[in-house]
Amino acid sequence: MDGLRRSVAFSLSVLGPQPLVPALATDRGSPRIPCVALHADFHAEQACLCFGESCHVMPTESPYLTATTRFGYLQIGPMCGEGMKVVRLPGIHHDGNVVLVSGSLGHVLINAGTSWYQALQVERITGQLGDAPLDRILLTSRRFPVSGGAAHVSQAFGDAPVHIHSAGQAALETGDFFTTWANRYDSDMPRTSTHGLSEGDVFPLGEGEVVVVHLPGHTNDGLGFHLPHLSTLVIGALLPRADRPTRWDLPGGSLLDVVKSLKRIRRMKLSSLVPLQGPAIRGSDHVKDVLERHLRFYEEAVQNDGRPPASWERPASTAVWLTPRTPWPLEEQESV
Repeated sequence: MDGLRRSVAFSLSVLGPQPLVPALATDRGSPRIPCVALHADFHAEQACLCFGESCHVMPTESPYLTATTRFGYLQIGPMCGEGMKVVRLPGIHHDGNVVLVSGSLGHVLINAGTSWYQALQVERITGQLGDAPLDRILLTSRRFPVSGGAAHVSQAFGDAPVHIHSAGQAALETGDFFTTWANRYDSDMPRTSTHGLSEGDVFPLGEGEVVVVHLPGHTNDGLGFHLPHLSTLVIGALLPRADRPTRWDLPGGSLLDVVKSLKRIRRMKLSSLVPLQGPAIRGSDHVKDVLERHLRFYEEAVQNDGRPPASWERPASTAVWLTPRTPWPLEEQESV
């Protein structure tokens, strides 16, 4: 083993519970040691394990550390965090923000909007991707403003897998128009084939990754998608906008979980937060101020037997948020 620089790759539950499989590679220019695998074909020069049904196009050179997850592989090296592209496609009418995250290993879409503008969403996404494929669709919850267009967008991009927390799968797969809240929009909920997600799942994109964070409260299947290298969290309906607190009285909602989830987000010390609608909330101090304002409101609601102030108007049937009687500060203004 003299002269080898170790670049270790671990298979982490790629096709279910599999044992860890180490692989070694020598320095650039030296003979490679063929990788050993139980579940995929390999190029002899690769210093990492392949996943799913395909091989990586190029080997991973030392001094990178590569580890496969069940959705791909993580790469840690000098370029980690560079070259990522994050594009927010602003919500249209009732739609939530749609966020496209791209890296050298692929493209994932976070949220899909309602079914009202699904054809337009496909055009917007295609305009960003060009001829590149869309690899996956990740949903922050079952709610119609983020999930209603998922089936159509998936079909438009070669049946791209749709991922949601396991607690929300049944609602999408049966076309449940009640707990998705689609019936309040006078809409059917398209039946959508899904794959379950859970806390800590990772979607590697080469220069960075998307990490799944379970954030119940608005609904029990609520998720956030963390981009650690950018200190950014895409959050969905748990935080509709800086000036709009979320509702906890919809199916699957819990005020106490809202408080717990927002406290967890506060501990993450983020520099950017992408809400359900509107531009990203930027700057660590500003993010903290917004979270503190929301938390104070929810903690007061807990003391008020779980009710918002009596002076506040009832929300519209389509609204997944409450509207303060005295407007809260809003620095972010949509420019498109």
